[in-house]
Amino acid sequence: MGERLFYRKRHRVRTSDEFSAVFDFKVRKSRGALTVFVKPNGLSEHRLGLSVGKRVGNAVARGKAKRMVREAFRHERSGIPMGGDGCGFDLVVSVRPHDPAGLEVWREWLVEAANAAIRVVEKRVVEKGAGEDGGGDV
Repeated sequence: MGERLFYRKRHRVRTSDEFSAVFDFKVRKSRGALTVFVKPNGLSEHRLGLSVGKRVGNAVARGKAKRMVREAFRHERSGIPMGGDGCGFDLVVSVRPHDPAGLEVWREWLVEAANAAIRVVEKRVVEKGAGEDGGGDV
């Protein structure tokens, strides 16, 4: 039997202030039916927030989309890279209307979008650090 996978309360982005902070950080990448917004959270693990609008479908369709994203996150959480300083990221996943897809497809979409967004965040950190260090008068 393999490793036990969990999705607990501490793995969730919960309050509207936390969601707003992730959206306001303005780093997002899309793959398939998913758009992943990312912000460093200063914690030792990644957290997931979900945003599934009524355009996705009725309550049953929205519920299935949320279950698929949560399950994909549960499986892939350990494979999503940590930040350069060892901190995790808050990921808010927005789902768009889509054709039915299996769990493997959802996992692929989540990992690709999250990795692309994290690369953008890491690039920002490097550029910001270079801007602070260089350019002084000698």
